[in-house]
Amino acid sequence: MERRALSRAVAVYCGSNESVPRAYLDLADEVGAGLAARGWSLVWGGSAAAMMGSVARAARRGGAYTLGVIPRGLVDLEFADPDADELIVVDTMRERKREMDSHADAFLALPGGLGTCEELFEVWTSGYLRMHDKPVVLLDPDDHWAGLLEWVRELHSRGFVSQAGLDGLVVTRTVDEALAACG
Repeated sequence: MERRALSRAVAVYCGSNESVPRAYLDLADEVGAGLAARGWSLVWGGSAAAMMGSVARAARRGGAYTLGVIPRGLVDLEFADPDADELIVVDTMRERKREMDSHADAFLALPGGLGTCEELFEVWTSGYLRMHDKPVVLLDPDDHWAGLLEWVRELHSRGFVSQAGLDGLVVTRTVDEALAACG
């Protein structure tokens, strides 16, 4: 089946570590299927591993176009997805994020580790600074991000983060809520 990029593209940030519990792979699968059901495209880190692979495979199964962006140095480490409709290989992580940003209409972070956290903070901050006006959404069905969110609220109470900064992130509990916030 030939897939073409469609009207809305969502950049999904999530883990590529194979040791995550099955529930997170299932969550990524549900997100990919949900994107496809809405006729949207997936922009992701280009990996076939773990959650990143799950979201891409599910999106493709549903007919979504998948555009992956992966740094050359991670092609083998993260198992670049050979089935991506389009795979852009860049030199650095910064280029990866720039390419993903330029192709996305919304940003959705799932549970993940350091890389996911860093990607989330960059798009959240750049949105707050009015460098883009795209939705930034966090899907947190099991309080994976609770400690981080508590810390950010503490930063707010100390005057380091404005209310507008807090409001720049939409925190959701279900895949349907997350995708609705991306739309």
